[in-house]
Amino acid sequence: MVADRSTGAVLTVRVVGETGSTNADLLAAAEAGAEEGLWLRAERQIAGRGRLGRSWSDGRGNLFASTIVRLQPDDPLAPTLTLVAAVALAEAVASVAPARVTIKWPNDLLIGGAKLSGILLERGGGNAVVIGFGVNLASHPGLADRPTTSLHAQGIDVTPGAMLDRLRARFAAWLTVWRRHDLSAIRTAWEALAHPRGTPLRVRLPDGGEREGAFDGLDVSGALRLWVREDAVLLVHAGDVFA
Repeated sequence: MVADRSTGAVLTVRVVGETGSTNADLLAAAEAGAEEGLWLRAERQIAGRGRLGRSWSDGRGNLFASTIVRLQPDDPLAPTLTLVAAVALAEAVASVAPARVTIKWPNDLLIGGAKLSGILLERGGGNAVVIGFGVNLASHPGLADRPTTSLHAQGIDVTPGAMLDRLRARFAAWLTVWRRHDLSAIRTAWEALAHPRGTPLRVRLPDGGEREGAFDGLDVSGALRLWVREDAVLLVHAGDVFA
């Protein structure tokens, strides 16, 4: 157990051999009053969840971890924490895989166009947000609709514990920036790690429809700006993006 000098929060890491979902466990812990700064890492996760109700592979040697953020009255809007999480994880991975990592909206990490990781934010416990991170370190699943990869497949070997240490440090730093309401700095960092403006994108919307356009950065809330024609920009708040 250690204290974050910048926030005073107690940072605790708990490690379990196996669980259903680290997010589900921390949602229950938040309901029971667990404090901000608690991290849970599982060696194996057998009922992990991804965005839009997807499952997440339980491969041993990969990182499965979640943390709790307790929202304060003067904090920015909770959904913008997805930008914090994405930038923190991208920087943590880039520290062992320099110049290879890009962010795909809203918070997937890619290496060479193949998915490396996912992030899931869930509300619970009154003012709690639980943020879950899954990173393919040692292995990666085969998915029908998108290519995937792992750091091991890229010739990089790192343990889950070592990756979590890097992630915790970057997340704490960006959470401090977020609490200062410096969302422009967070958006700038996110966009610097994303595909270039003008990149053609296809977006599959939650209702099953699809739109095509060009990447035009993020708006102030973190929504994707999709340039669909010369005089129109579509704001996308939920969906799957394909470059």
